[in-house]
Parts: sequence; structure tokens; C-alpha cells
Amino acid sequence: MATSSPSPLPDDESARLAALRSFEVLAALAEPVFEEFVALAARLFQVPISLLSVVEEADVHYPVAVGMPAHGHLPRAEVLCSTAIVLGRAVVYHDVLLEQHPPIPEEILRVAQQNHVRFYAGALLRLPDQHPLGTLCLVNHEPRPFTPDEQQILELLAGLVSQTLAVRHRCRARTGGAGQDKWAHLSAELQEEIGALNALVRYLNARNGSAVPVPTAFLDQVKGRMYDLKGVLDATRF
Repeated sequence: MATSSPSPLPDDESARLAALRSFEVLAALAEPVFEEFVALAARLFQVPISLLSVVEEADVHYPVAVGMPAHGHLPRAEVLCSTAIVLGRAVVYHDVLLEQHPPIPEEILRVAQQNHVRFYAGALLRLPDQHPLGTLCLVNHEPRPFTPDEQQILELLAGLVSQTLAVRHRCRARTGGAGQDKWAHLSAELQEEIGALNALVRYLNARNGSAVPVPTAFLDQVKGRMYDLKGVLDATRF
């Protein structure tokens, strides 16, 4: 059910857009390591569509996606991801056609129905100054339960994407070739770590079946490996 919309833009929108562009986010997110994150999200939460969105001034871009074409974009006024930017927090709609909290503007609901979206969960991606740049999203064509434990893992994964983006920016900002070499080495290491995490998720899926929501014990095993990945990023020195 559509209801009235929240404020159409966050209070710090000008600063948010300036920070987003300074990071060249769309080009950065096109790198293979970010594709690995999105593939992991789809497999972990057993949804047909997972993507990274970048919320620009008028449009929402999708530089990375599983289950739909990447590098597309839609008007910002038509996309659920814009709701997370306005509210400054993750949003979850177990059933888009029935949810009322937070409110879904009529145009966004219309487009969601047109695209057969019933379930949506989006966790914020943030720049180092904490401005939100977009979301890590999960989409399903059927309603889906989504527990607080699952939301915590989704937000942890979005935090890893954000931290990886920040580390890439710092590496590439270094003069000479040292920063580029450092990023190339780190990116390869991260892809290897995410590949190992994907292998764990495949194993757990095979052992536990397609249980939805994802069992807490399953998530706890994955969480430990995600903190290992965060340790790799935290250990990066400049």
C-alpha cells in the first residue's frame, strides 16, 4: 500500500553528492572485487537478484548486479534504494505490496509492481565521511521473511564493500606506481578471501538446504569469515 513519501532529499544532499563524485564511485565499483561481493550476497541470502546501487542527483545507477543487467540506471524517484538514502539507514520490505513502514511513495510502488518486486532489503554503502552513496540490495519476486540476524549480516557485508572502496581510493591517491601496485595486490587477496567465503556458503547451502530465513547457526559461521576479511582491510597500511 502506497503512502505519503518521506522528505525527498536528505538534509546534506549537496555534500553527499560532492563526496560521491570525488571518489569516482561508478568506475570504482566496476572492478571485479565488487562483483564478488554481490555474488556472495545473492548466494548467502538465496535471492535471485543482488546489486550495488549508486544514488546520484537524478538517477540511481547499478554498476554491479547479479540476476539483472549491470550498468543500467533508473530515475531516482522510481527506485526503492532512494528511500534508504533519505532515511539514512537500512530498509527492509518483506512484502512490498503490503508494507507501510517506512512509507513507499506511489511512483516507487508502481515501478516495483511493474518489475515484479515483492521483497527488498537494502543496506547503506557509506563513504569514509559517512555520507551514504547507495546501497547493497537484495531483491526477490516473492515475499520473504528477513530476520534481524540476516539484516545484521547484510549491513556487515555492506560495510565491507564500503571499506574496500575507501581502501581503493587511498591506494590510488598515492603518487607514483606504489599505490596502484598495492591496490592490485590487495584486490587479488580480497577476491581470494571472498572466493573462500563463497565456497563456505555453497557448502552450508548444500548441507542445510534452502532454508529461508537463513538459520542463525549458518550466519554465525559466515560472520566469522567476514570478520577475517575485515581484518585484511584493517591491516592495510599507507
